[in-house]
Formats: sequence, structure tokens, C-alpha cells
Amino acid sequence: MARSSTIALLPLIALLGAAPVPYQPRETFAPFDMAQATNDYRGADGLPGHGYWQNRADYAIHATLDPATHGITATVTIDYTNNSPTALSALWLQLDQNIYKPGSRGMLSGGGSRGVGGSTQGMPLDTVTIAMAGKPAVAITPLISDTRAQLTLPTPLAKGAKATVTIRYHYTVPSDAFGGRTSWGRTKSGAEVYDIAQWYPRLAVYDDIRGWDTAPYLGQEFYLEYGDFDYWVTLPAGMTMAGSGALQNPAEVLTAAERQHLAQAATSDATVMVRGPADLAAAPKTGTRTWHFRMTNTRDVAWSASSDFIWDAARIRLPGGKSSMAMSFYPPESQGAPKWGRSTEYVKDTVENMSRRWYTYPYPAAINVAGPTSGMEYPGIVFDGPEDAGKQLFWITAHEIGHDWFPMTVGFDERRHAWMDEGFNTFIDTYESDDFNHGEYAPKRDPEYAPGGGNPVDEIVPLLADPDAPPILARSDTIIEKYRHPVTYFKSALGLTLLREQILGPERFDPAFRRFIAAWAYKHPKPADFFRAMESEAGEDLSYWWRGWYANNWQMDLAVAGIETGKGGAQAVRVEARDKLVMPATLRISYADGHYSDIRLPAETWIRQGSIAVGVPAGKIVRAELDPDHKLPDRDRSNNIATAR
Repeated sequence: MARSSTIALLPLIALLGAAPVPYQPRETFAPFDMAQATNDYRGADGLPGHGYWQNRADYAIHATLDPATHGITATVTIDYTNNSPTALSALWLQLDQNIYKPGSRGMLSGGGSRGVGGSTQGMPLDTVTIAMAGKPAVAITPLISDTRAQLTLPTPLAKGAKATVTIRYHYTVPSDAFGGRTSWGRTKSGAEVYDIAQWYPRLAVYDDIRGWDTAPYLGQEFYLEYGDFDYWVTLPAGMTMAGSGALQNPAEVLTAAERQHLAQAATSDATVMVRGPADLAAAPKTGTRTWHFRMTNTRDVAWSASSDFIWDAARIRLPGGKSSMAMSFYPPESQGAPKWGRSTEYVKDTVENMSRRWYTYPYPAAINVAGPTSGMEYPGIVFDGPEDAGKQLFWITAHEIGHDWFPMTVGFDERRHAWMDEGFNTFIDTYESDDFNHGEYAPKRDPEYAPGGGNPVDEIVPLLADPDAPPILARSDTIIEKYRHPVTYFKSALGLTLLREQILGPERFDPAFRRFIAAWAYKHPKPADFFRAMESEAGEDLSYWWRGWYANNWQMDLAVAGIETGKGGAQAVRVEARDKLVMPATLRISYADGHYSDIRLPAETWIRQGSIAVGVPAGKIVRAELDPDHKLPDRDRSNNIATAR
């Protein structure tokens, strides 16, 4: 076996004429414009400033589902607190169900990443009232514009003041044929399954960057304020409900046996059956039950219900002696260890591992539901496919549950910056795949990460070479479906992997990343905040990386141009940057006696010139190779090696 030694970059012994390459150091290493000023709200270190503020929306929702019409009727009361320094003359609501109205912007734009395969009447607002400053509520006529509604206030809402908005509304739940993020469908037995989200009028975000952020819903995801949620849902008595948060009235909606099994699961590391296949036939056939859930400090809630749900659960062990619950709800056709019988195991491991690695899971339960809305995430609950099994079920479970970190805990603006929640989450779920059960499903190589199933740095090369591929920092709604996964998921995640493993190293990346998560938990960071936070904490100017990988779709071509001998027999290896993207790289020098030495070249190797001679230890050199371990996305690996003549 060859022996290895790693040495620092040696002094340059020669600098010959610049090679005729397109690489321009002043372009690659120019200062990077973060496109966001620092101030009292957002600091130069990328963390919330001492004057950071954020508004708050607390919700109480009473809803009834009518399976005969697939309709929901409801009343929501929203207590909205203005913590901004500006008096607000109006409030803005998001009405995402209006994407299904004929002629909606989302329908005419192609429905974004989730197609609009049908139409409904949207979400009509039957009555809207607003109460302020202890005065009686007054009726308001909303000004509805596509998926938004403006509510003009009776008087401006001052800093620190609260307005209470009460809305009666109704809508028809879209079927699974619509291809949306919420739907109803049927199990093999014909029972209905409802995956309910985007089911109430939600306050838009008012922040220090844009004021009211009223980007229309074109199929991209969400940007929401944090608050506490109490919600009551009345269902046919035979249905079982899974919801974000903690069930508040188990004695009213669960049988004695279900309560006993749930209590057992709360102290069990093994999966416990709460409601088994034999219990389905015993469910009530008439009447209704009202389920009450509560979730605190969250930006949203969602739920699912069916008369065909099997339900199992287990304890989640969290750092500091804390605990949560892993739960799975699925129809009979999905039972069994190769299928959903291991779902709760996957949920439990994902939450425990991501809590150890990055930030402690904050919610009372993590729930995986097998239903018609496959591959969609909401706080504390995710919707996946009943047909998923084996590694595909593990991968999608880990990915969707991972969204509880991004963007549920770290409140990214998914409408504008989908690369942050999808890319960050794909980044952390690949490590979960490596860690789970000694690598049972590792490495993760599904279409969200490496479309062809090979080495990720090779998989990305065609995307970097595609002149039509958008940069990561493109607005989310402008990225067509062809590029959504390759750019928003794959390239964004790989950028973090390369930053962690090749540029900073885990010893610098991990503390900086954890600090960013903890500082921005339940807040609204922007791309510039992340860039600044990583640079400040890790101690590195990463302008070349943000510009080349994120702001542009640049390619990399590092090359070994030859082995040179200077005065007195001193040896050097000439390395070149032949395209715009550069990274730190390993130069391996192999000698005739069988040993080799690795020289770690920093990105600054190419900060002044594109071609440089690197001095190497004495000895009879037989081979010089850049990136011998195949870690970099080099477009032309044929020029990475030179041999002695």
C-alpha cells in the first residue's frame, strides 16, 4: 500500500507567462454584492440585529368537513400583532385555494411545480370583521386580487397594537387529479383520504426587506408568520385524524385501547400499533367527532383524515432528555415491513439524527401520512405516497421530515428562494441516508440529488454546461420544471456539500451552520444573511463561491499543464484554471518509490493568475494529479493528470 503525507502549499518556484485561458481572476474574485444592506435589523455577521423585529399571527380555527361534497366550511379568528416600527393601514391575506379558480395567475402560468389539473370556486370569504383597540368588530369588504386579499383597517395599526380578524369561509377540497399540494383521494377499499393544507386564510408576511410580501401563489410554496394555533375539526365519527401539533381531547375522539397504546408508544423505542387493521371495522358508522389540536410557535398547520387509517407510533429521543412522538398513518394496502410498517422507524431515526447533527426538533410529534398528496411537507406532518416502499419510502420520508428544519423552523421565503428550503433540506437528508442503520439506504442517489445515480460531482457537470440552466439565485417561479430539481434541489444541496467537505471542512462548516440555524429559528433569514453568517463564523471570504455557484452557472476546469524542472533541479507542477469556477483542490504527487504527497491548493492559488507553478518535495516524480479522489465538479478530467517524461 502506498504511504501518504499531506503538506502545506510550498513557495512558488516559477511563474511563467499567463496561459491563454478564459479565466479572469478579477472576475472570479471580485467582491460579491450581497444585494442587502446591513443595519439594526440584520447584522454584518449574518445574524438578526439587536433591532430585529417580526410580526405575529395567532390562529383559532373551527372547521367542518363534509365528505358528501368534499367541502370545508370554517371560521378562523386571527390575532395579528404589529411589532414593526410602521403603523399599518391594511393587512394582506393569502388565499392559496384561489389558484384553482379559472383564470388564476397560477393556472395561466402553468401551475408552478404542482400542476393545476382542475378548477374550483377557490376560497370565498363569506364574512370578514376586524376588531381593534377594544372597540366592537366592524365588517370589512376585502379587496381580492388572485390569491391575495387586502383588508383595509378602520384605523392604522400602531407598533405593538393588535387587530383581531374573524373570517367565515368555505371551499371545495381539490381531488388528487388536480396535482396540487393538498387533495383528497381513495384507498383500494374505496375509503376517502383527505390531505388538508392551505385550508384557511393566512396572514402574509410584513418584513423589513419588502414590507408586505404579497407574491402570488403560482405553485411555489410558502412564506408565513409564526404564532400559536388552536384548531378544531369536525369529521364523520368513523374517521381518524392526524394533525400538526398535539391532540388536546383524546378522551373525546379515541377509544380506551387507542389511548392505552398511544401512552405505551410514548415510552417505547419500538413501534407500537395504536389502531390496527382489525380496528377499522369497529369504527362508528354514524355521527361526528370534533378533534382539537394545538401547536405553538409554528408558521402553519395541516391535517389528514380517513376511515381507513392504520396508526402506529414510537418515542423520539431528543437531546437534553427531551422527547417527541414519531407517528405513521396509512391504509391497509400499505402495511408490512417492506412498505409502511417501517415508516415510524424512519421518522424516529430522521428526527433523532437531525436533532443531534443540527438543531433539536421542536414539535410534539412528527407524522408521516400515506395519502393522495405524495411528497409534501407541513410543520410536524408530511404527506407521502401509499405505494412508497423500501429505500424510496425512506428517502422521501427523510426528505419531507427534514423540512421541519428548513423552512418550518428556519423560516425561509419559499415563494422567492425555494433553493434555500429544498437545497438545505436535501443537503441534510443525504447525511441521514448515510447514517441510517449503518448505511442501509446509503448513499442517497434519487432524482432529487443525483439524477443518474452516479457520482454527484459528475452528475452536475452537464447542468453547469447547459447555457439555458438558470442560476440558483433566480426567482423560484421563473425556474421551469426541467430545471426545478436539478437546480433548486440538486445543485443547491451539492453546493453545501462542497462547501462543507471541500472548502471549509466540517470543523468550520458545522459550527457555523448550527449557529445560523439557532440564530434564525422561527425568524425570516434571506440569502444574504446566510452568506454573511457562513463567512463571518467560518472565517472565510467566499465571494468566489457565491458568485460562481449561486449567482451564476459557471463551469470548472482545473488542469495539470505539466511537470517542470527549474534551476538546481528544483521541481514544480504547473496547474491552471481554464474556466471561471475555482475551488480548493488536492494536488497529488506520486514518486517512483511508491509513495505520494498531497498538496492542498487553496482557492487563492488562482486569485492573481490562471496558471501557476507549484513547488513540490524533492524526489523522482512519476505522476501529478489534481483531485485524485474525484471530489470536484471538473468538466474535463482528462487534463487533470501529467506524467513524467
